[in-house]
Amino acid sequence: MANSLAEKALEQGQGILRLAPTWVPRSFCVPGRRIKLHPDDYYVLGGERGGIDERWFSSTTPAENGPLTGKNEGLSQVVLEDGGKEVQILLKDVVDELKGEIIGDRLWNEYESWPMYSKFFDNMGPLPHHIHHNDEHAAKIGQKGKPEAYYFPPQVNNHGGDFPYTFFGITPGTTKEEIKECLMNFSKGDNKITNFSSAFRLEPGTGWDVPPGMLHAPGSMCTYEPQKASDVFAMYQSLVNEAIIPEELLWNGTPKDRMGDYDQLMEVIDWELNTDPNMLETRFMRPVPVKPLEEMEAEGYVDKWICYRSEAFSAKELTVLPGQTVTIKDSACYGMIMMQGHGKMGVWDIETPSLIRYGQLTHDEYFVTEKAAKTGVTIVNHSKTDPIVMLKHFGPKNPDLKL
Repeated sequence: MANSLAEKALEQGQGILRLAPTWVPRSFCVPGRRIKLHPDDYYVLGGERGGIDERWFSSTTPAENGPLTGKNEGLSQVVLEDGGKEVQILLKDVVDELKGEIIGDRLWNEYESWPMYSKFFDNMGPLPHHIHHNDEHAAKIGQKGKPEAYYFPPQVNNHGGDFPYTFFGITPGTTKEEIKECLMNFSKGDNKITNFSSAFRLEPGTGWDVPPGMLHAPGSMCTYEPQKASDVFAMYQSLVNEAIIPEELLWNGTPKDRMGDYDQLMEVIDWELNTDPNMLETRFMRPVPVKPLEEMEAEGYVDKWICYRSEAFSAKELTVLPGQTVTIKDSACYGMIMMQGHGKMGVWDIETPSLIRYGQLTHDEYFVTEKAAKTGVTIVNHSKTDPIVMLKHFGPKNPDLKL
């Protein structure tokens, strides 16, 4: 008999936890309005908080949004029935209490937490050229380094926003002195750092790998973004889309004893990684089928790796063909978000909403425990015409990832 709310949630979902939508505003962003939030709700938290342009998935990582950050902002909530009522508890609390029963002993014994999350990033324009610190530099401010990856789901990219191109790295031949001069000119208007970078056109149905230490200026496509459980970054571009970036964000992530030291900012840059002349070959990701396509289609589904270059996380896109019932096994726990279609997954209804009010519950996001993933999750597609498409985000060192 289940005693705690966490145990009840696990029992009710038979190893699959239902999650509530987690919306996150960003004061320096303009929403791209492609994440299915109701048009009246993008600024529901007030103008000073900025527009909601992110939805976080399977998150036990709080959002770092300054002094106005709301309670539990960025943290996923598990939905369950208790005493005839729908209640919510933090996924973080469920993982902390039930440990390996949720994420598996392999991950719990090494990390004692769920060490990744994913999100939709949905901005109308590009973000500034910025960088995420590696473990060594992040540790100086008590944080973890942050690798991340991008995938551009076709279902939420019927338009690409204002600038569907992303700058990656530093153009080979650039000198360190040229980049340092850009950083020293940060407070003088446009520091022109993207003069020394190359932009790549973004293509729906593909993705990119972004290790820590690499400069990148994400373009304006709606992006599915698996990442390590960290929110460490520094902005290295001072003007983007005619908007000035506050200088305090240049020094974000810098230890107090090295504030104002431009050499510290340069040390965060992995120079070899940034000046790689084969960026397309080493960082770009086209989907890779997990098995021969004909074999999977004959069984009623298509499963593809979409994020596979990082040890810190991985992601798949699973398609269940119309009218099919399949049982899918994975060797690790995962979070998932529905992109298309409707049906059943285990004991749960699954459906892809067209429009979501702020605070409204949905049946499009779940967390599958390791035991349930290994046993196999049965998915039924109730439609005769529409495929079910879901994105699945996994933690570090996925045992199934052998590309």
